Amino acid sequence: MERFEIGDVLPLTDEEGVSTEFEVIGTTEDKGVQYLALIDTSVEEPEEYVILKVVEEDGETLLVTVDDDDEFDNVSDTFDDMFDSEIDYDAE
Repeated sequence: MERFEIGDVLPLTDEEGVSTEFEVIGTTEDKGVQYLALIDTSVEEPEEYVILKVVEEDGETLLVTVDDDDEFDNVSDTFDDMFDSEIDYDAE
């Protein structure tokens, strides 16, 4: 299965067939599953990020939404903690 790293830029296609590039800003793993936090590279100062799960289906690596609420909350909390710890509140 393909592994992704911070800084990777991935073209993602939505349901309407529109392709947008996203940058990986964080990765975490839980129970052997990799999760990615991504930002839209076309947005100058993004305020939100997208969380996707890395799965393998028929030998192909796919990025899918996290549909289970508990799973999403768990991963979201992990990324929030990760990003909050990176903020320097003393910086001007």
